[in-house]
Amino acid sequence: MSEPTLLQRRYRVLGDQSPLFYDEPLEFVRGEGVWLHDREGRRYLDAYNNVPCVGHCHPRVVAAMARQAATLNIHTRYLSEIVVEYAERLTATFAAPLDGLMYTCTGSESNELALRMARHLSGHAGIIVSDYNYHGNTTTLAAVTTALPSSEPFSGHARAVTIPNLYHAEGPAEAVADRHVAQVAQAIDSLQRAGVGVAAMLIDTFFANEGIPTLPAGYLERVARLVREAGGLLVVDEVQSGFGRTGGHLWGHQAHGLVPDIVTLGKPMGNGFPLAGVVTRRDRIEDFGRANLYFNTFGGSPVAAAVGLAVLDVIRDEGLQDSVQRVGAGLAAGLQRLAERHAIIGDVRGRGLFYAVELVRDRATREPAGAEARQVANRMRDRGILISRIGAADNILKIRPPLVFDDSHAAHFIDTLDGVLAGL
Repeated sequence: MSEPTLLQRRYRVLGDQSPLFYDEPLEFVRGEGVWLHDREGRRYLDAYNNVPCVGHCHPRVVAAMARQAATLNIHTRYLSEIVVEYAERLTATFAAPLDGLMYTCTGSESNELALRMARHLSGHAGIIVSDYNYHGNTTTLAAVTTALPSSEPFSGHARAVTIPNLYHAEGPAEAVADRHVAQVAQAIDSLQRAGVGVAAMLIDTFFANEGIPTLPAGYLERVARLVREAGGLLVVDEVQSGFGRTGGHLWGHQAHGLVPDIVTLGKPMGNGFPLAGVVTRRDRIEDFGRANLYFNTFGGSPVAAAVGLAVLDVIRDEGLQDSVQRVGAGLAAGLQRLAERHAIIGDVRGRGLFYAVELVRDRATREPAGAEARQVANRMRDRGILISRIGAADNILKIRPPLVFDDSHAAHFIDTLDGVLAGL
């Protein structure tokens, strides 16, 4: 009898609760920069993973982690210079009045804590989310998730609104914005009539799960104003769009000229180390703390802080924001050239190193090409490049490489995608 494969062993002990990428799953044994290496020694260009935002196994991040782990690692109920230093460095990157940080370990914890804070501070319970969202896997977040299946029913204290996308919308941009702002007003009215009021609107300002839609100008500012007038807070999830991914700004919301009430951080904060947080005004943190003893054993440990500082240092010292702008502009131009060559590309959206390529079977009807998008992702994998798919119809290619992606990587990506699309 033959020995079970790694895939069979995984299913036996872990079950099938977390689907694997690609029709033929990959086993990686080593990572470096934008490259991942499998057991057979083949390397793959990573054009998808934002968790190692400054590259897989960045030596400065690894060294900082090892050095601090070999020195001291305790929780935050003792004084620690490095824990305070990181909080100071991080909050200094946000616009006033966002000057306080609460440490967590994951984006899910951050969003859960943010909603708790919003409910406490507003005195209301209602939550508004987008109609194809995912912000984490706690019970509260599962009950407001609309992008993934969940055994928790959608919360009676939540309302989901459609996010405008100028590629799919009809009419002038201003009219599109008016219609979608009206949806938010209706959601607010519904929550108020239900007696729960509005505690928060929780969004990712890039709306990554929705396919990185092109928004009408001023939409987010108008929505934020409505939520605040109703006594609620704007909570912005920066897990995917933060840490310089847009190039021009460190944080995704800054690309919209928007200052949220609460910002949540996760995955790329520690380049893969479990470090996350909630940024808001310090007086709001203190208000929440007077009524709630919040404590996180592993959130904000000295090792986590050392890793976080190293990530910020690398972004600064390697000029990654400027690089993201330059490389991203070239990548965008390459994707637009492909759109001119391949009719299956209906739209290209995004900025920096975060792009959506929407595949359609007919440019006039914009019928989603979901099966074709799956083929493209798998054929790219076969040719040694990793991407994924997003959107309700699963027809949007998601391109989100580590920030150390350079011009040569972008050119290789475009050439390979060109060949894959030509072979459909």
